[in-house]
Amino acid sequence: MVAAIGLVTVFLLIMLRVPVGVAMLGVGFLGFVSISGLRPASFMTAQTAFSTVNSYSLSVVPLFLLMGNLINRSRISSDLYDAAHAALGHYRGGLAQATILACGGFAAISGSSMATTASMARVAYPSMRRYGYADILSTGSIAAGGTLGILIPPSVVLLVYGILTETSISKLFIAGILPGLLAVALYMLTIAVIARLKPEWGPAGERTDRAERRRKLARVWPVLALFVVVMGGIYGGIFTPTEAAGIGAFGALLFALARRALTWRALFETLTETAVTSAMIFFVIIGAMVLGNFLNVAGLPSMLRDLIITLDLSPFWVMVTICVIYVLLGMVLESMSMILLTIPILFPIVVGLGFDPVWFGILIVMVVELALITPPIGLNVYMLRSVLPHVPLRTLFAGVFLFLVPDLAKLMLIVLFPGIVLWLPSMM
Repeated sequence: MVAAIGLVTVFLLIMLRVPVGVAMLGVGFLGFVSISGLRPASFMTAQTAFSTVNSYSLSVVPLFLLMGNLINRSRISSDLYDAAHAALGHYRGGLAQATILACGGFAAISGSSMATTASMARVAYPSMRRYGYADILSTGSIAAGGTLGILIPPSVVLLVYGILTETSISKLFIAGILPGLLAVALYMLTIAVIARLKPEWGPAGERTDRAERRRKLARVWPVLALFVVVMGGIYGGIFTPTEAAGIGAFGALLFALARRALTWRALFETLTETAVTSAMIFFVIIGAMVLGNFLNVAGLPSMLRDLIITLDLSPFWVMVTICVIYVLLGMVLESMSMILLTIPILFPIVVGLGFDPVWFGILIVMVVELALITPPIGLNVYMLRSVLPHVPLRTLFAGVFLFLVPDLAKLMLIVLFPGIVLWLPSMM
């Protein structure tokens, strides 16, 4: 009962716009006090905060954030889109497909769905509008492509999941590659079908000559090579994720300097932005761990296990129920809040049922992707609205619904064929 009251309280506080970290930390601490007393609760909270901030594995978070911020400062998003545009723009729907490809490339270096959506909205939308694309297709492709930011590694959400569950971050990153490529392929296939059924929504542009294509590709190959070095080093066991993050951040710094994109002021702003975002993530992780400790002491995971046994649900239907819960939560909560609020509760149950923690992590991230474009919250949609205020919200949500079928197909394929997720990690 105490655990249920605590969870409801956290949920209500978040709905009242109390910061997620504050809500979880406050409820977790007070709940622990009600069970064990003030002194044990104070010791537990202090120890959790110290061990989190002092964790070597957590240093990967600011390093990957710095890498993404430096690359973003180098204005690589426009170059990625230009290269994809040159390759695909002369086909019907080609600019929307170029947007998906550019989102995938940008996601591979930023790790953030919000950053991917905002950057691509500024770069891709004007071009699609100039060629007469329907807003429903152009905005839908940007919002859907933006969700790739939390799936294609390095992903901040996968980092947090790995830290919370003590799952190998290396394996999580590698496991996200094939599902990410699958998502890109399904989105592009969807656009091709839409362009065939509604050719006026995505007219073909002019063809770019071969020399121009090579010139535009040459501007993006260094950053794509950096991604290959970082992920290839992790996959080959040459360096750990933390070492890979350091190499990636240093490579991104060299890239930004070579592009002459860094002044002293820009460098200071980049470092400040990285520090502020890292501090926010650390605080929220501490709050989630304190809340998780309270829920464990209150016996919530064991109660849920007993309930599952009583209901006699098969592992498959338990997983379907969990996915439905995440989709429903996505209507009122943003992605990081969902992960931090639910993983400490659900992860012991999932592992107890025999599911692979790496597979579960990728599956949950894919469900959270749905939440990013699901009304009434749909953070990617509202981010898009902030960049494109003249496009009606109704049109934006209609656009993302075009990509609901490939999202559901992707989930079904991952559930039916776990090898899509687990094959690359098994080869490490």
